[in-house]
Amino acid sequence: RRRLAAKRLGRHTGPGKRHGTANARMPQKVLWIRRMRVLRRLLRKYRDANKIDRHMYHDFYLRAKGNVFKNKKNIMEAIHKEKNEAQTQKVLKDQAEARRAKNKQVRERRKVNASKRIGRKK
Repeated sequence: RRRLAAKRLGRHTGPGKRHGTANARMPQKVLWIRRMRVLRRLLRKYRDANKIDRHMYHDFYLRAKGNVFKNKKNIMEAIHKEKNEAQTQKVLKDQAEARRAKNKQVRERRKVNASKRIGRKK
């Protein structure tokens, strides 16, 4: 029992005590499966809470499968970054649209005023 308590503190686990490769002791496949489950659970939670839409969900799902994200924190940061980027793009797009509309009105006003001036000269 004392030995188990010491082992929990990290004792008796040096290279001399190990038989078997690191992969035999803790398979990479198991680590991969755990990571995928964590990332996919997070994506599902975000989609159900409407934090991300289905297109973003699909994109991040495939990227998680493609080994882009190391852990949950990485994928959360990426999601926040992409959402902020999309928000910024939307604001810029709206501003450009407003500018175009304003310029169009100015052009129309100038055209009307010019036609009035031409009408007065004659």
